[in-house]
Amino acid sequence: MMTETQTRLFSMQDKGYQAGSVKLNPSVDPDTIIGIRIPALRALAKELKGTDEAADFIDILPHEYFEEYQLHSFIIGCIKDFDEALQQADRLLPYLNSWALTDSMRFKAFDRDPERLLPHIDRWLKDDHPYTVRYGILCLMNYFLNDRFATRYPDMVAAVHSKEYYVRMMQAWYFATALAKQYDAVLPYLTGRRLEPWVHNKTIQKAVESYRITAEQKTYLRTLKIK
Repeated sequence: MMTETQTRLFSMQDKGYQAGSVKLNPSVDPDTIIGIRIPALRALAKELKGTDEAADFIDILPHEYFEEYQLHSFIIGCIKDFDEALQQADRLLPYLNSWALTDSMRFKAFDRDPERLLPHIDRWLKDDHPYTVRYGILCLMNYFLNDRFATRYPDMVAAVHSKEYYVRMMQAWYFATALAKQYDAVLPYLTGRRLEPWVHNKTIQKAVESYRITAEQKTYLRTLKIK
């Protein structure tokens, strides 16, 4: 028997979107993907925020459906208290099984005080769960590539050694974005071959595809590819 929240979710199902979502999330059991567009899920999270239904819903893990995890993350993302948001993030992260789930997570509490997040990012990067590691790298990319940038942050990402595709892809995405924002500081990670070869080459590929990298920079980056 479906829960009240599951009934709500299935009433929002988009069969056409479901097919595309299945293709984009190969690590997820297709039978658990309902097929709901992100704006609709965010609107539902906003509607449920602060209600008893929301409190009951986020209290129970694991969930049965992919979109339940998305809805869960959107609801807890609205939490304003840092410690409570962190506690809820730590509860949810071990259950996530897709890049789409980690990459859509955003916490208002973390946005307000990213510096407090650093010891927890360090902890996430050392976790055994690949999507927890991916989320840690994502936080470094979101919060620490602009005014807060320091070379110890790409050092942290470079120190991650994983065979997991979605971790290594996140590392490449991080370094490609870092090249766009902090080119001179980050270039030595490539010239000094400080990244694993796959991550090194994928970083170059993603950087060359970026409109934020100049033509001259792209030409030079191509010469750094490991053959």
